[in-house]
This record gives sequence, structure tokens and C-alpha cells, in this order.
Amino acid sequence: HTASTDPAERDRLLKQHVESLRTHAKGLGQKEYTKIHGIGSVDFVLMFVPIEPAFLLALRERPEIFQEAYDRGVVMVTHSTLMATLRMVHGLWKNERIAQNHMKIADRAGKLYDKFVGFSEDLGRIGKLVKDAQQSYEQALGKLSDGPGSLVRQVEMLKELGAKTNKTIHPKLLERAGEAQDDPAS
Repeated sequence: HTASTDPAERDRLLKQHVESLRTHAKGLGQKEYTKIHGIGSVDFVLMFVPIEPAFLLALRERPEIFQEAYDRGVVMVTHSTLMATLRMVHGLWKNERIAQNHMKIADRAGKLYDKFVGFSEDLGRIGKLVKDAQQSYEQALGKLSDGPGSLVRQVEMLKELGAKTNKTIHPKLLERAGEAQDDPAS
């Protein structure tokens, strides 16, 4: 284009250059690289235009060329904009990872909370069962050893009446049964 001295030829070459950029951007947009599963891409494709003056000339000829490409998911970059764009993409990926980590943390926190609630409910049930077991134990122990009519007192009376035994009842049970107060003849 710049080497041509014929204005009509220059205009034709410029239009051809602009159309070439538009066609290339359209082709990149149609490939849908951003939809490839598992590559973790951003929502656009970078189209590198290596000769910045040629890009600026195309923008001057057709100012909407950049927006047309952008609407197709293609961002045109040159030497002067490439590094800034790549840093922006890096920042987007970093923010995306942070957002995903926040989602995972929130999910894990919810699961931990639910697990804690389940554990505390189980602990409450266990406490009730322990309390019920303690009450049952106290009732059974009462039947076994409390007062003159207890089982301990009854079997001890059998021993006193002459039952042959090889073992003796633990002294604390005898004490609880009140053996010392009972008369063996009664």
C-alpha cells in the first residue's frame, strides 16, 4: 500500500488489507476457542497484528473494525498492547482462581457446618441415652441392694440360714442393703 504511487491502487490495497483483517478476525471468532473444555481460557481470543502502523491504518480506514472483532470474541493486539493485554488476562485468571477458591471454601464451610450440627445432635442423643442408662442403672441397683427387701438382703438371709456358698457379696453392697440393721430371723 505505501509503496504504491497510484491513489486508486493504494485505496484498493487498503480496502484489501482492512478486509483481510476483518476476515481473519471473523475466522478466529468462528473457531470458538473459548468454548474448548478444560483449557481455562478467557472469553476472547487475541489476534496479534505484528505491524502496528498497518493496524492503525486499518483503524483509520474503518474505525469499527476493532469493535466488530471484539463482538466476535476477538481482541486485536499489537506490540504496544500485547503485554498489557497479557497481564490483564493473567489478572483475570488469578481473579477466577480466587473466586473458585472462595466457592470451594464456602462449600467446604457449609459441609463442615452441617457435619458439626449432625455431631452435636448425635451428642445430644448420646447424652440422653447415657442419662437414661444411668437412671436404669440406679433403678436396678436399688432393686439389688436398697433396703431390707432388696435382693442382696434376701440372698444374704439365705446364706445366714445355712445356704452353702463359696463367695461373699461385696461389703459395699451389703452396707447399702442395710444388712447390719436387719435381723436374720425376720
